[in-house]
Amino acid sequence: MKYVINDHVVLMKPPEGPLAGYVRPFSIWVSEQGYATDSLLQRIRIAADFSRWLRVRGLQLANLHSRHCAQYLRYRARRRKMHRGDAIALSQFREFLSRQGVIAAEKESPSRLSPVERCTRDFEQYLREQRLLAQATIVNYVPFIDGFLRSCFGTGAVNLSKLGARDVVRFVQRQAPRLHLKRAKLLTTALRSFLRYGCYRGEIPVALLAAVPCVANWSMPLIPRAIAPDQVRRVLRHIDRSTEVGRRDYAILLLLARLGLRAGEIVFLELADIDWKAGSLSVRGKRGKRTQLPLPKEVGDAIVAYLQHGRPRTQCRRVFLRAHAPVRGFLGPSAVSTIVRHALLRAGVEAPTAGAHQFRHGLASEMLRRGASLREIGELLGHRSPETTKIYAKVDLDSLRRLALPWPGGAL
Repeated sequence: MKYVINDHVVLMKPPEGPLAGYVRPFSIWVSEQGYATDSLLQRIRIAADFSRWLRVRGLQLANLHSRHCAQYLRYRARRRKMHRGDAIALSQFREFLSRQGVIAAEKESPSRLSPVERCTRDFEQYLREQRLLAQATIVNYVPFIDGFLRSCFGTGAVNLSKLGARDVVRFVQRQAPRLHLKRAKLLTTALRSFLRYGCYRGEIPVALLAAVPCVANWSMPLIPRAIAPDQVRRVLRHIDRSTEVGRRDYAILLLLARLGLRAGEIVFLELADIDWKAGSLSVRGKRGKRTQLPLPKEVGDAIVAYLQHGRPRTQCRRVFLRAHAPVRGFLGPSAVSTIVRHALLRAGVEAPTAGAHQFRHGLASEMLRRGASLREIGELLGHRSPETTKIYAKVDLDSLRRLALPWPGGAL
């Protein structure tokens, strides 16, 4: 007797065992993640076979443990050819059961983590729960600290009380020359945050904070690298808006070009952040600060087109999602930078950089050329300090020429 699940997935017989009743809900959950039919079939078969294996061994839900998943996979490998993704499919079934409260979520055993991984994980938890930092900030800090701890302790035990000024200075001296100025400054900021965490734990003296070297940062050393308006128009014109991915990318690029949003602000934008009646957008910026911005009709229309004819059906509340399974929000700002890089290549545009921030600089520079004040630019870009906006005075060449004094020797 054949058993049909999810309209098009067919099993030779109904599921059996303690998890039989969860196979169909699992299939719906997997479908919502955007998996293709073949991947969906693989996951349902694994779930049904695992439940049947539990029944044969007399195992109940109350006794289900992750080791049983490993035992089942070894059993399956002995009986049939294993396919790529079988282990992932089973782990997803277990994740689904955990989300449904059917089985208890198992905390990762500390013994399975290296000393550096345990310390890094605790620091990440501190940033999230005690400092209430944004996920984008945490994502930037943690890799630096992981590298710092590995350079100091290797694979051995981590003892923060043994850290000294020499360890801190040596790490910065090695890493900073390899990084862009902004990344180097982020490195020292992350390091100071970690040392404050060590003070919070009572394992590091406050005086060690002063050992973190300062990265040279001259005031406004460079002219902002801004993409030109005609280049923006060319990039937007070359996006294929007849596809789902094209509609998504077009909306993202408009948010960059018309509102000057940061890549991280776009990544973590949620459906509830858009007020369609008021025509406004609530943007979560640095340190969790909220900024209300007007939503231009052109941008709103692009987002609507994506929501109606491009965004996959899912429970995720992020506005912009991955195009491939598992369907979820982007992991970080680098995803937006990748979209920008591909768009530039398609349009054949030789832009100042390959990143997303050049659209923000381009918007500010164009506003200045059209007569906007630095204060108005700063309000749109969400700058906390007027000093941050002053860098755009460098691109207002006409105003700078009027301020220039005549050359004493006359014209050459």
